[in-house]
Amino acid sequence: MFGNEFEALIPGTFFNPAVLLTWLLVGLIAGFLANVAMRGGSYELVSNIITGIIGACIGGFLAGLLGLGYFSFVGSVVLAFIGACVLIAILHSVAESTGRAIL
Repeated sequence: MFGNEFEALIPGTFFNPAVLLTWLLVGLIAGFLANVAMRGGSYELVSNIITGIIGACIGGFLAGLLGLGYFSFVGSVVLAFIGACVLIAILHSVAESTGRAIL
């Protein structure tokens, strides 16, 4: 079903559904753990996935600044968890300064 049709969109790429599922799973686990650890107000599935995926981007950026390399699945979840905690902390500080609830 998914194959080389994505090669026409971005030359040199190949869509792999397993990668998408891995991103979603890492995002779900990291987002849920970060919401529990940081006492976020949302425990919804979509919110946890979005928080985890954005957290993975933040964590990957921070790991790149520190010169860290590639990680296993567990390492990716830990890195995404750290990034999601940073994201939630930023959102909490913005919410406190504006008086509005974000998460």
